Amino acid sequence: MAATLFSRRYVPLLSHVLGWGLLGYLLFFSQSFGSEIRLPDLFWVRQGIFFCLMVGMFYLNSQVLVPRLLLQDQPSRYTMTLMGVIIGILLILWAVESWFNLPILVHRAFHPDGKGHPKTYGWIQPNMFTILLMLGMSTSLSLLQKWQADANLRLALEQAKTTSELSFLKAQINPHFFFNTLNNIYALTLLDVETAREALHRLSRMMRYVLYDTQTGTTLLSKELAFVSDYIQLMQLRLTDKVTVTLTPPSPLNDRPIAPMLLLPFVENAFKHGVSALHSSQIHIAIQQQQNQLLLDVRNTLFLDKSPSLETGNGIGLTNTRRRLDLLYPGRYALQINEQTPSGEYQVQLTLDLS
Repeated sequence: MAATLFSRRYVPLLSHVLGWGLLGYLLFFSQSFGSEIRLPDLFWVRQGIFFCLMVGMFYLNSQVLVPRLLLQDQPSRYTMTLMGVIIGILLILWAVESWFNLPILVHRAFHPDGKGHPKTYGWIQPNMFTILLMLGMSTSLSLLQKWQADANLRLALEQAKTTSELSFLKAQINPHFFFNTLNNIYALTLLDVETAREALHRLSRMMRYVLYDTQTGTTLLSKELAFVSDYIQLMQLRLTDKVTVTLTPPSPLNDRPIAPMLLLPFVENAFKHGVSALHSSQIHIAIQQQQNQLLLDVRNTLFLDKSPSLETGNGIGLTNTRRRLDLLYPGRYALQINEQTPSGEYQVQLTLDLS
């Protein structure tokens, strides 16, 4: 990890060094290969001055002109300033050429016999090409860095938004479950104190899971299933003999990470809408695993006097669970709802990819 961070840190520096090394090679070495002509020493001094001017122009444009003018919606000022920089560089080169008398010296190096005439302004075209090339590279680099910075900022903001939204949704689910369970235990204290003690012990174990085992964003499937099992047993303490509850866990269990408190709302919904004090009712909860997929099937008896919808009349748990699935498992889950099966049941099927 440290080696990766170190390499990423020095990649831009290495790119700049290689780039300037290539320019230095073109200015100082490539012209001397394959030729027996010895250029005057002042020519190499001039090339060194031109190299320094290119370095200064490159970073002036990328670090000052582009951020402060071009990216601040001042293209006219940027263009005028850039033209001034180019003219300034050309004037400096013209002064150096004249001061060193380079046109004549270079002409003598190529024509020792003195024939022909020196090209006084022959240096302008190749140097102008180099100037425009370096400006293009400098501007492109600055715009690319700005685009990368904006992309990283958008990604960071999106991640922060998603994290805060998940925290908000999770915070909504936990109190929703907690207060519903407390109401159940309160009802038990009026009927059977010993049973209420057992319920409190089970609730303390469940709340320990909620408060401590779910803070990392994921938990083990085995812990999540144990939590669901505790919830079902807690709910069964206050049900009558008219209610039949069956839980079929996966066998064998292949433990995998899963978002905590993700399965509870579906089970809770079945207890809320599938239990009657007057009529016989059934709740079937089956959890299976097929390779990397988790399949949850929840069926409960359908009563006309209770709203079975996942969207209305069911508090906040299931609505938030839909949102959590969209955030945590985008494109990796399927939620099917059958509001009335042929046997007169309400059925929810969740297929979740845990790979």
